[in-house]
Amino acid sequence: MTPLPQRPRLGFFVSHRGSNMRAIVSACQTGALAADPALLISNNRSSAALSWAAENGLPHVHLSPKSSGSEESLDQAHLDKLQEAGADLIILAGYMRKIGPKVLSAFSNRILNIHPALLPKYGGQGMYGHHVHEAVVANRESESGVTVHLVDGEYDTGPIVAQATVPVLPADTPDDVAARVLVQEHLFFSETLIRIVSGEIDLDALG
Repeated sequence: MTPLPQRPRLGFFVSHRGSNMRAIVSACQTGALAADPALLISNNRSSAALSWAAENGLPHVHLSPKSSGSEESLDQAHLDKLQEAGADLIILAGYMRKIGPKVLSAFSNRILNIHPALLPKYGGQGMYGHHVHEAVVANRESESGVTVHLVDGEYDTGPIVAQATVPVLPADTPDDVAARVLVQEHLFFSETLIRIVSGEIDLDALG
C-alpha cells in the first residue's frame, strides 16, 4: 500500500451526529493533527452531520442504497467520491453500515473505525451505541473503553490499532458508562490519528 502522505486527506462516513468527526476536524484546525478534512459521506439525508458539514465548509454528500439504486452502485459511488476528494484515510465515525468491497480494496489498511468497548468484547452486528453499554453494565464489568481498529468486511473484526480504558463503577447506569466512553472517544480517536500520521503506528504492519 502507498505510504500515507505527510498531511493526509480524511474522508468521513457518518450516519447521525458525527461528534467524533467534529472532534477530529477540530484537532485538524488547531494543528494538533496534521491532516485535512476532505469529505463527509452520510447515508442519512437528515443527519446532523450533514448540516454541520454544510455550516462549516466541509464538502459533503448523501449516498444511500436508495439514492444509488443498489448496494453495488453505492459502493462505486462511495469510491468515486472518495477518489475525487483525494482521500488518503477513511474515518468511520458512527457509520451504521458495512463498507463495500470496492472501497475496502482501494483503501486496504486505510479505513478506521472507533468502537465504544474493548474489542473483541461487545462487538459484532447489533452491538452499537447503547446496546454495548447496557451489556457492559449487565455483565458487571469493572472497565470498558474504546477501540480504534482497521475495517474489514465484517462488523468490528478488523485488526486492533489502539485501545483506551475507562472505569465502570458499581453504581453506574448504561448512561453513565456511555458518557464516560464518549469523552474518551473524542480524545482518543484524534490521539490515535496523530500517532498514525506521525508514523508511530504503522497501519500496514497491522493489516
